[in-house]
Amino acid sequence: MTMLPAPRDDGRSLRETAYETIKARIIGLDLHPGQRLVERDIAAELGVSRVPLREALQQLESEGLVILVPRQGALVAPFTREDVEQIFEVRESVEVLAFRLAALRRTTADLEAMATAVQAARHALDAHDDAATAAANAGFHAAVVQACGNALLRSMLAPLDARVRWLFHLTKQRDTREQCEEHAAMLAAIEARDAETVGALAQRHVASGREPSLALAETWASSPIDPVEATRSRNRSRRPG
Repeated sequence: MTMLPAPRDDGRSLRETAYETIKARIIGLDLHPGQRLVERDIAAELGVSRVPLREALQQLESEGLVILVPRQGALVAPFTREDVEQIFEVRESVEVLAFRLAALRRTTADLEAMATAVQAARHALDAHDDAATAAANAGFHAAVVQACGNALLRSMLAPLDARVRWLFHLTKQRDTREQCEEHAAMLAAIEARDAETVGALAQRHVASGREPSLALAETWASSPIDPVEATRSRNRSRRPG
């Protein structure tokens, strides 16, 4: 299993630190879809007891990143072609609404956060750093959701955030420079408070990513996994087929 860094003593609870560390490793693909998570090993690597670790895994399960099998263990959730389809179905409606609301309600701080994400993506592209580009592009979408000014909408999209970030990393071979320029155009419309234009741009932007993402999913999508059988195995380096 990939070694995980020990939690820092920065005032955060051990549960929160374990949650954030494992989540970052899943989204960043250090831990792969379908890979078994051995509690004893992870607890030792993180320097935490089983209690905060299990609480962290339960939170990750609620976000669709982990599957827990009672009395047997845990594994990183599979990511299938059907998962990609469902994510785009939600994004093409709910996330587009967030863009429209962001154009009407954004603050100066919101614009700065979006601009920072676009600039970070450009720098990462110039450095040929696909992982950093994916993280920056996902960060732009997260900044838009934050700017929408609708707490209910943010709460609806919060469980989807981790899986969208995961998808950005799994599809980082896409034409990310084109994505970056589309983000810049949407940022300009948001800055101009042009909700109609940004809504149309966002609709095309999200929809245009569906087919390329589904095509890439054919190369990494997990085969059907029996969680009970997967957590029974002692294979600690399981990879999707």
